[in-house]
Amino acid sequence: MASAGYVRIRGLPDSPCSFWLRTRVEMKKSGIFTSSQDDYRSVHGLQKDLDPKTMTCMLHLASASPRRKELIELTGWDVEICPVPVDEMAQVDEQAEALAIRLARAKARAAAAECPACELVLAADTVVVDGGTILGKPVDADDAERMLLMLRDGEHEVITALVFLQPASGEELVETCKTVVPMRPYDKGELQDYIAGGSPLDKAGAYGIQDREFNPVELGLMQGCFANVMGLPLCHLQRALGRLGHDLTVDLPTRCKAYTGYDCNVYPEILRGKL
Repeated sequence: MASAGYVRIRGLPDSPCSFWLRTRVEMKKSGIFTSSQDDYRSVHGLQKDLDPKTMTCMLHLASASPRRKELIELTGWDVEICPVPVDEMAQVDEQAEALAIRLARAKARAAAAECPACELVLAADTVVVDGGTILGKPVDADDAERMLLMLRDGEHEVITALVFLQPASGEELVETCKTVVPMRPYDKGELQDYIAGGSPLDKAGAYGIQDREFNPVELGLMQGCFANVMGLPLCHLQRALGRLGHDLTVDLPTRCKAYTGYDCNVYPEILRGKL
């Protein structure tokens, strides 16, 4: 395995199998790498895992999401992107959290079936729910407008399920993260300009929290995990990997803050297992 952290992506056109997305050296130059994980835990009073060890296996991410690809880069791990198709339709009377877990599990199992020799597969699914109504990706611009008008100037919940699967043993570990998201009172003109740019059309709920030009979310009022709303709650991911016996050598919360520009106040509780 190469010593530099990188992301390989399966099945891209004009590439036989993979390509370098960002090296560890490039991430150092960008200032994302900071203190060691032990220093971070010491400063924040977090317990060290028993007999921790660094990430030594290739992590296979069963997702085609560009947002998840961006976030997983912050870990510095060797990751292979293995997108798999699954039917994302909700079942009758299925609750949002159950839907997210079922879909993440289906993705993980499909990826493991394609790569049975993989050591560890990670899959994620993110669901937007407003007043009990689950919002998927809009089917067209009109549907995006309907969703954004529904969410405007109110609060909704974003739920992400993470499923880690070890194909050799069949063992699974599930994590879920929930964030209450307050939306700003954007006007219809702003909304229509945002839709015309195309960004909402591939996102659950028809918005991206990271879309700074539109700024759909009242970030000053939000109390939860920003990365969760993007689709990959990094502190939950770190916590789960610790339970699987893998430890980080980087300060992931600080990297996440630097990348998102969001002053997160919940990560210590997440890493302690309180959220």
